[in-house]
Amino acid sequence: QVQLVESGGGSVQAGGSLRLSCAASGRTYTMGWFRQPPGKQREFVAAISSSGGATDYADSVKGRFTISRDNAKNTEYLEMSSLKPEDTATYYCAARRDSMWSLRRSTYHYWGQGTQVTVSS
Repeated sequence: QVQLVESGGGSVQAGGSLRLSCAASGRTYTMGWFRQPPGKQREFVAAISSSGGATDYADSVKGRFTISRDNAKNTEYLEMSSLKPEDTATYYCAARRDSMWSLRRSTYHYWGQGTQVTVSS
């Protein structure tokens, strides 16, 4: 069992930036970020392959968010810039126990506890 711990959330004004981190207790393969806005379902944000060579993003964050990972530290990151009020959500780190590529929430095996991001206008 792998534990995931997110950090870096907070409150920021529109147009600002935040960097989320997710530390894993062991080796992980495909990893992703998902978010759950208030009153809505959890949705895909970004994913990264085991090597970091492949990434994908939700259309709503393309060009503003960047996912990356440092396998030596078992840590993934989400750099968020040009933040908008609609980015307000609880952000969750997720990981698979294999290298299968997936953007579907239901296919991820491990989840963090979530970190809150609030963007004010």
